[in-house]
Amino acid sequence: MRSKHLMTCLAIAASLIAVFTGAWFAAQTDTTVPTIPQATYSSQQWNLIVVNRWNAIPDDYPTPTLTELDNGERVDARVYEDLQRMFDAMRADGLDPEVTAGFRTRKVQQRLMDEKIAEYREQGLSSKDAKEQAEQWVAIPGTSEHEIGLAVDINTRDSTGAADSQDVYAWLADNAWRYGFILRYPSDKTDVTGNMYEPWHYRYVGIDAAYAMHGTGQCLEEYTR
Repeated sequence: MRSKHLMTCLAIAASLIAVFTGAWFAAQTDTTVPTIPQATYSSQQWNLIVVNRWNAIPDDYPTPTLTELDNGERVDARVYEDLQRMFDAMRADGLDPEVTAGFRTRKVQQRLMDEKIAEYREQGLSSKDAKEQAEQWVAIPGTSEHEIGLAVDINTRDSTGAADSQDVYAWLADNAWRYGFILRYPSDKTDVTGNMYEPWHYRYVGIDAAYAMHGTGQCLEEYTR
């Protein structure tokens, strides 16, 4: 009886150790992203929705109707006309712009994030540090403006890097607001937008809002407060 009792105690102890060990290991490897509050969506002000690292795309945001560009990139159909007018003006000024990134699915955004994290891991960063660094440059899936079709990355056609697109960036900085687009992540607004400066990333907000933001120097977060 004593031997049987001892075996039972040992079995219970082993089970408890397994449970606690498993819980500890899960805690160390858990990479679940905390729930991010959803942005507020209004069909009357669809162009002013604020999506960023603190405001995820809401469940009630409708799947956008997309228009495909000549190079296969897609944008929300409601921004297409103003985008084309802007590109016509740029070409008239001797530039050759191209939308290098338009609408993205959540799956594509996740792939971009995974690739960026892997890149930092290869540089020797821990999983935690690699994730934190990646999120400075790639929007957390579910919080990217590309997923709602209102953002475009604009560069010089066939450019091999940002250096090739400086004239395009300068033109956009001076004129994009006239066509309803704003520089979404200015260099002096990182703390407000949550993103590093991206001279190629433009967001459609509509001509009236873009005009107002240009006049005050506000970013979208500030304008919609």
